[in-house]
Amino acid sequence: MTKTTPTFDEMTADGLFRGPYAEIARWLAATPREALERRRHEAELLFKRIGITFAVYGEGGDPERLIPFDIIPRILARAEWESLSRGLVQRVKALNLFLLDAYGAQEILKAGRIPGALVRDNEAFRPEMTGFVPPGGVYTHIAGIDVVRTGASDFWVLEDNCRTPSGVSYMLEGREAMLRLFPGLCAAHHIAPVSHYPEELLETLKSVAPENCRGRPRVAILTPGSFNSAYYEHCFLADEMGVEVVEGPDLFVEDDVVFMKTTTGPRRVDVIYRRIDDDYLDPRVFRPESVLGVPGLMAAYKAGNVALANAPGAGIADDKAIYPYVPEMIRFYLGEEPLLSNVPTYLCERADDRAYVLEHLHELVVKLTHGSGGYGMLVGPHSTAEQRADFAARIKAKPHEYIAQPTLALSTVPTLVESGIAPRHVDLRPFILCGKDVRVVPGGLTRVALREGSLVVNSSQGGGTKDTWVLEDDPADVPAVAPSPQTQSQSQGPSKGQSQSQTQGTAPC
Repeated sequence: MTKTTPTFDEMTADGLFRGPYAEIARWLAATPREALERRRHEAELLFKRIGITFAVYGEGGDPERLIPFDIIPRILARAEWESLSRGLVQRVKALNLFLLDAYGAQEILKAGRIPGALVRDNEAFRPEMTGFVPPGGVYTHIAGIDVVRTGASDFWVLEDNCRTPSGVSYMLEGREAMLRLFPGLCAAHHIAPVSHYPEELLETLKSVAPENCRGRPRVAILTPGSFNSAYYEHCFLADEMGVEVVEGPDLFVEDDVVFMKTTTGPRRVDVIYRRIDDDYLDPRVFRPESVLGVPGLMAAYKAGNVALANAPGAGIADDKAIYPYVPEMIRFYLGEEPLLSNVPTYLCERADDRAYVLEHLHELVVKLTHGSGGYGMLVGPHSTAEQRADFAARIKAKPHEYIAQPTLALSTVPTLVESGIAPRHVDLRPFILCGKDVRVVPGGLTRVALREGSLVVNSSQGGGTKDTWVLEDDPADVPAVAPSPQTQSQSQGPSKGQSQSQTQGTAPC
């Protein structure tokens, strides 16, 4: 993980097209650039017609935007995915056990494996949850684990998203777009399906319904409304699962039971997939000025009459200051060695770490412990002296608010950009569902840094998405032929202006 580490290209290696990309390489060589551009335009029209947007506020103009979609899929072989998914399941199990312990006996804190102040003084810690066991003992029902790759078998966990991870709608709609635009190409690969995710999500939510619910559990998605950046996703998932999407005023609590207002009268709600922050859930418990939540919701929750997914307080598990201790959680709760590695992380609140970070700002990535979306971040190798001086002052003033990580030579995949097909850096957000059992739909959301030289994959920072194909087989590598104009820039590695060592993408969409 040094600056001289070569970038791993997921398509080519040692004069060969890697097995998962062999068919794609042939397709790219045989497809004129103009045909690819037409398909990209068709994909854009398709997403516009469907209405897949995300919102960026505070920048002026129309906040509703399309996330750019790249039509060249990112591909993983079956063995690669199986190895990765085992590590994801292990990690999410440990995170849930940590949350249960953090709000219970706090055994891991008593054992000195995690500093108690990191949990008890964490702004995401909810004392209201202390001593309470959620239905099924699950805190994080839907987790999005951000993963980056630096080699053929080298996957690193970049972030854990345990509160309200977004992006699954782009995973599903991206696959649907590829099936429409390239049916022949899709048919030529044995691709593991993702279309059953809404069904898996619904079954996961139903599995944690309160024991006293009558008959078939009624599920609803609680959204803050149309001004939320992920509102499209809320509506999309509700439609796919056949459940209602509701806002706070659509619900009320009576005798510690949650009801939904309908045209035919009140209907009891047993499980709420909430897509609003803890602070706004219940004005009687959290922010009294909130008009987004439901008065009395927490009382109904604690009475065992409704399940909330994800549980309030789950945010301590994805705090960036807690992240370095996840491998220790795995050892403590599961008695196993971590299958996936963390990116080495410096905690600026530690004097020695802080001194190192301040000395090496030019080569590190500095992040806010509570930051997201690629904001509040310094990419040292691409920063100015003025920017580094500004961050040094911030770190000295509030060291507990910052962490730092070394740069990683992130893998690249072929991507259609203005100059042709060129390598671009990617990360991956698989979605893990945890109820009575743990479910992982093969693939996830691949996010790609579309700008030349860009290191940040977040949609709010100019990144795009790709369909992620997990193959049902493990195709063999094939000799790389002389590159066509379409594939030349990809086969030669990073394009002009890109360094061989790049840093990781960051934060949620």
